[in-house]
Order: sequence, then structure tokens, then C-alpha cells
Amino acid sequence: MIGRLNHIGVATPSIEDSVRMYADLLGATQAGQPFELPAQGVRVCFIDLPNSQIELIEPLGDDSPIHGFLAKNPRGGQHHVCFEVADILAARDALRAKGATILGTGEPRIGAHGTPILFLHPRDMGGVLVELMETPKEAH
Repeated sequence: MIGRLNHIGVATPSIEDSVRMYADLLGATQAGQPFELPAQGVRVCFIDLPNSQIELIEPLGDDSPIHGFLAKNPRGGQHHVCFEVADILAARDALRAKGATILGTGEPRIGAHGTPILFLHPRDMGGVLVELMETPKEAH
């Protein structure tokens, strides 16, 4: 069921500062343009790596869910890992049948890559917030 690691989500108080850090310290040269996802209350930017991506996530607006994370981690930090699945609804149903908790309404929403996503509760995943995203049709 689980596919490739798509990205690591990193919460940050400043996307621009984080892009500079990854470039200056690690030599990351392929950063996309930041864009807003108002429905999710975040601004995001992807840094392309040879085998995956880093998703930088900054709060957008006062009711952004990232504010809570940054209150506990003011400098930012790893927020989630994202794995691809072939069929998001089949993955959701299989995980529910195994007792996993799907966050939110349990219905997939459209994520930053333009494909359906959902999140699994960290208590069911060894303390890690896991995002599942349906593999983009043109990706492979």
C-alpha cells in the first residue's frame, strides 16, 4: 500500500530564511516559488532533492494550524512525512479497518501537489504525523 516518500514537511516562521539556510548550508539549488493554500491556512514552498522534496510550511493568517506547532517550536522543525499511495480512498478505508485514526473529517482534501491528501494521527504512527497523498497521475 505505501508508496515512495514524496516529501518531508518542515514548519518554519519564514520560508525565505529557510530556503537560504538549505541553499547556504546544504547546497540546495532547486527551490520553487512560494504559494498560498488559503483553505489549509499555510504558505508553502518545495525544495527539490534528487530523490524527494522538502516542503517548507509557513503560517498564513491568524488561524493557521501551523501557529500551534511554532508556539511549541519557535524556530520551526519537522512537521510531517508524506508517502504516496495509488488510491487515497482505498488507503483510507484499509487504515480505518486496521484501527488507524484519520485526522479531520476523514475525507481527503486537495494538497499542495494538487492531489488528494489525508493525515494519520501521530499516536497510531509511532509519534510521527504522516500525510498520505495520492500519487500524481503524471508523476511516474
